[in-house]
Amino acid sequence: MSDLNRREFLGVSAAGAGAVLLGTQLGSHTVMAGERDKWPPRLPAVKIYKVYIGRTGGIYLSRPKEEIAKFEKYLANMERRLGDVKFVGGELVPPAEVDKVVAKLGDADGVLLFHLSGHGGGAPKAAMDKIINTGIPTAVFSQPFSGHGWMYFPQWRKAGKKVVLLPTSDWGELEQIVKLMRVAPHLRHTRIIVVRGPLGTAAACSAEQVKKRLGAELIPISVEQTMQAHKAVDIKAAEAEAERYWISKAKKIVEPSRKEIINSARFYLATKELMIKERAQAITSSNCMGGPAKACLTFSKLNDLGLVGACEGDMDSTLTMLIFNYAFGIPGFISDPVFDTASNALIHFHCTSATKMDGPAGKRLPFTIRTQSDSERGVSLEVENRIGQTVTCAKFINLNTMLISTGKIFKITHDELGCRTQFWTRVNDADKMFHNWGADILKGGTMTLLHRDVFYGDHTQNIKKLGVLMGFNVVEEG
Repeated sequence: MSDLNRREFLGVSAAGAGAVLLGTQLGSHTVMAGERDKWPPRLPAVKIYKVYIGRTGGIYLSRPKEEIAKFEKYLANMERRLGDVKFVGGELVPPAEVDKVVAKLGDADGVLLFHLSGHGGGAPKAAMDKIINTGIPTAVFSQPFSGHGWMYFPQWRKAGKKVVLLPTSDWGELEQIVKLMRVAPHLRHTRIIVVRGPLGTAAACSAEQVKKRLGAELIPISVEQTMQAHKAVDIKAAEAEAERYWISKAKKIVEPSRKEIINSARFYLATKELMIKERAQAITSSNCMGGPAKACLTFSKLNDLGLVGACEGDMDSTLTMLIFNYAFGIPGFISDPVFDTASNALIHFHCTSATKMDGPAGKRLPFTIRTQSDSERGVSLEVENRIGQTVTCAKFINLNTMLISTGKIFKITHDELGCRTQFWTRVNDADKMFHNWGADILKGGTMTLLHRDVFYGDHTQNIKKLGVLMGFNVVEEG
């Protein structure tokens, strides 16, 4: 581009190197018949194998036999509700032989073990040992009065097994663990468009390493290809898109002209076509502030739809947003944070934001259409986030560690020194977080060190469980 702004200047060298690396690692991709009719793109169902362990009924500290039928009904309802999970199996061990059950687990994405009875380290635990030792991500649901065998279960975690322990009477925790079990298999079927090369940690920018570690595929796209796709979009379709989703829904429009907003809507439709063609669930671009239009509105709508649009080619943030999206069904807000220790605050701001921070089925937040801040050009959003909302601030780095903290939104500002969407979060200890930023793990340039992704809700404990299932570390920055 003829004039680079601050962020483009910081990222252009690394982006070029990333583009070369990416291009050598990925071949051509064909379009599957019928895929153009699927928007947003769908992922195949995740297969969860269920097994009931222990004898039932008429035995001291054992669950009643009728409870299995209740579990079956509960899981069937969950399957219909989630829509992307398939429960299989359902044997009771004994009388079923555990070795025969293990032989059926080859294509399972996860296992649910229901602990029904067992006092010590005898037959029930031995059966569970064989299943857990397959290495398939597993959850053990053990209600009160299911015997005393629970006291042996923490040994699995200490041995580093991929098993989450649920010693609880709350059946709702089953649904959350099933949602977490979707993340890894969904990532294995994920395709990410990368425009003008990736930025971030070295591991995240390597298509080969991303494929090996997560199974996700990085698809290199040139700026020229986005230009061609933009030109191919009918202007009338762009006008209708701009009016329907942006102009008619905005609180107000400050700087951009109607023509500029239509051009941004045209870029969304072009990006949509590229994603349909490539069967992609996510896109990130290190040219997002260049031509043919700034990508702020495009990425906002993608995130509203339950897909991922990540600015500045930030691969670590792209993967973070995918993980939270698959686990919790919510979009992330990539932030350029700053601190105010006087207010014990971490302040988040950026020019690209979803308007449905509660997820695709949620209500849109109020927004104003503005220019992008540091260039004072193009089209961006000033989104009014919810005061009092608890948030999780996270970043998945080096393909092996999730940095995480929490806060609560207590103030919205419109300071012209920052990007358009701004909100202040009160954190546990801003001074400690300031000095522990990156936890001495995160290395790299300005964007890599700076960016964090903000999500509505406190997801700390569930991310720790997901780390167990997927084998990554969780480090608290706060």
